Amino acid sequence: MELPIEYWNELAKQTTLISSLLSGFSITVVANLLVSDKNDKITNRILKTATLSAGCFLVTLFSMVQISMMTTPGYFEVVTEKDLIVPRAIGMLTLMIGLFSLAAMIALSGWTKSKKMGRFTTIVGILTLLLIIVTLIRVE
Repeated sequence: MELPIEYWNELAKQTTLISSLLSGFSITVVANLLVSDKNDKITNRILKTATLSAGCFLVTLFSMVQISMMTTPGYFEVVTEKDLIVPRAIGMLTLMIGLFSLAAMIALSGWTKSKKMGRFTTIVGILTLLLIIVTLIRVE
């Protein structure tokens, strides 16, 4: 099923907004962890997941900006859905990796405080990821 170019333009705008907010959040976590004095195993894992998340959301952001530019009236050439395959695939793949990394970061965060808090944040992280996946899957 081929979707209209106008739909891809709106979808790209919405995904740009979401990925920019999530990348900003992830970059903030990275910056805070870099200036922190903690250098234990769990903090380093949180830093790695936050860095992966930030990088993936930034790639998604620029992929969606490309789609948005290509699908805006006045673009210098005629665009078909075939022209959007590469930026769309890269953008959606990195969005999903970023979401998984963000959920992992949430899940790991509580382990820096206590086992009880770690269990709680792990459950929240897993539920968050599952609910995101459910909302992204179209059930008929």
